[in-house]
Amino acid sequence: MGTKLNIQLVRSMVGKPEKQRKVLRALGLTKMHKMVTLDANPAIQGMITKIAHMVKVEEV
Repeated sequence: MGTKLNIQLVRSMVGKPEKQRKVLRALGLTKMHKMVTLDANPAIQGMITKIAHMVKVEEV
């Protein structure tokens, strides 16, 4: 069983580049303060680094 991450959107995607918006949508973050729980794999961690300034990440 792998590590899980709680990812919460804390900054708005308004005015951000389309590439960052697509990453947020791919993670399932569509509204402010929404939290999703995902497995910590290299693909997810790479996505988080692209939008690290917009999200809060906690290890479960």
